[in-house]
Amino acid sequence: MCFNETNGRISKLMSMIKALPINLSNLQKTVLQQIVRGTTNPYRLVRRAKLILAAASGESNSSISRRLELDRVQVRQWRSRWFEEREKLSAAEEQQVTEKALMVLIKGILSDRPRPGTTKSFTVEQVVQIVAISCEECEKSDRPVSHWTPSELADEAIKRGIVEKISPRSVGRFLKRSDITTTSRSLLVKCQN
Repeated sequence: MCFNETNGRISKLMSMIKALPINLSNLQKTVLQQIVRGTTNPYRLVRRAKLILAAASGESNSSISRRLELDRVQVRQWRSRWFEEREKLSAAEEQQVTEKALMVLIKGILSDRPRPGTTKSFTVEQVVQIVAISCEECEKSDRPVSHWTPSELADEAIKRGIVEKISPRSVGRFLKRSDITTTSRSLLVKCQN
């Protein structure tokens, strides 16, 4: 089976999948229209609000995709996300939230979800301790060097149990952010004053 045949079959299956129905209350529609008309709203937010309004008017995913220049997967994703949040929206309206509060809720639904990233590896205290080491004389740490290098500071931080592991590059970033270079006699004078 060639790629075009497979791709064609997938397209047929995708077009057969029924789009999730979007029903908007009058207040939801009003808020979405305000987002679309807002001159300071981010483009992504406006486009997503247009997408939901189009979906609520019965427009197909393919049509929305072409008109808003989005991939159909994106259209399905945002339609699905709105559909999943419909109970939360209804509950907010039942509680008679203000239009402003509903606007915040809708903007939250139409915003990107936080993306996973690396967690901070070092606490502020650890960074401060590493920078403090750079203000010490190397001889006090039994280091056979005349001045601290990021590599020497990384080794010393591990030796003292401040961190389990750290790269010289991370140490260099800490020193750069703190506006301190590795120690020299003049820096020691600055640190002691």
